[in-house]
Amino acid sequence: MSNDTIEPVVIIDWNDVAITSETSLQNELLKAFGRDGTGIIAIRNVPGFVEAKRAFLPLAHTLATLPSDFLEATLTDPNSLYNAGWSHGKEKLGDQPDFAKGSFYFNPVTDLPGTEEDRKKYPLSYPKNVWPDIPEFKERATRIGCIMKDAVIALTRHLDTLAQSQKTAYPPNFLYNAMNGTEKVKARLLYYFPLESDQPQQQKEDSWIGWHNDSGFLTALAGDLYVNHVTGTVVECPDPHAGLYVATRRGTFRVEIPSDCMAVQMGECTQIVSGGVFSATPHCVRGISSSNEQPIARISLPCFVDTPPSFPLCVPRGCDLQEVIDASVPSDRVPPLEKRWTKDGMSFGDFLTKTFSLYYSWNQKGAGQVDK
Repeated sequence: MSNDTIEPVVIIDWNDVAITSETSLQNELLKAFGRDGTGIIAIRNVPGFVEAKRAFLPLAHTLATLPSDFLEATLTDPNSLYNAGWSHGKEKLGDQPDFAKGSFYFNPVTDLPGTEEDRKKYPLSYPKNVWPDIPEFKERATRIGCIMKDAVIALTRHLDTLAQSQKTAYPPNFLYNAMNGTEKVKARLLYYFPLESDQPQQQKEDSWIGWHNDSGFLTALAGDLYVNHVTGTVVECPDPHAGLYVATRRGTFRVEIPSDCMAVQMGECTQIVSGGVFSATPHCVRGISSSNEQPIARISLPCFVDTPPSFPLCVPRGCDLQEVIDASVPSDRVPPLEKRWTKDGMSFGDFLTKTFSLYYSWNQKGAGQVDK
């Protein structure tokens, strides 16, 4: 069982992130993303973020409470395997459909990502956006998504500086050059429905989303918001045990992202290309023990910022592949990285395919669920 102790998240200021010539963030980045870290760093004072979050996240309640047959008929995209638009009960939790949460996937950068050839070759990575007819939904979605994506890209310069200081063969500006201008950006507006007291997953530590590592490069997080599911009114979380849990080498802790901060979570691909300088960490979300008098839902918004699927996942020249494997947090909650990243130079797209496949079989054993 997880430790309910709150692990303080490392917080940095946007003004320090925006200064690309400084190296003052290296200690904070190592504390957050090094082998003993939580794999998460928070950024305060990102221009426009707090206002964009307050404007957009509550619209998840408006969307999720539309009639289910309407959502299914107008906002689902089976051709993308539900990687665009609305998805509810399409993913699996173990071997059962997951109805604990609904997701709305969108690309905040463009409605039509990639080239025509990209979309034919990688249809799941470059789906077309599908938007609901909710006033200002698209405008608010793209605004916050672009703010979060741009903050991630700004942070890559500092990650590059740190990686190069640890691995002399690490190419200068490697992550920044690989990700700047990317259209492989996927935001996921999540609405976690209240758990009923008689649901078997009510008491599980990963009752809202199962244990997983982020398998891409970097994930922007907007923090969370709790609402009364009936009225949509924003409320404080009534359960001190609910929320985001992270497994580290020092134990498993609950992590809170301050409401005035966005955060960035480390992905396995960055762990690989840095030669193990950075560590991705297993994490899950524990649901609220709701009462029927006030059913509480949780809203969150991760935004996955990645390279194109053809990008080769190579360690820096002269780096031992075992250094990458050793950077992983030892855990039986997620499939081992070495079972999924099977060779140096494996493409990002092939790595994702292998990862999703192994997570599915892992789920069958009740060991977690990948957040795609």
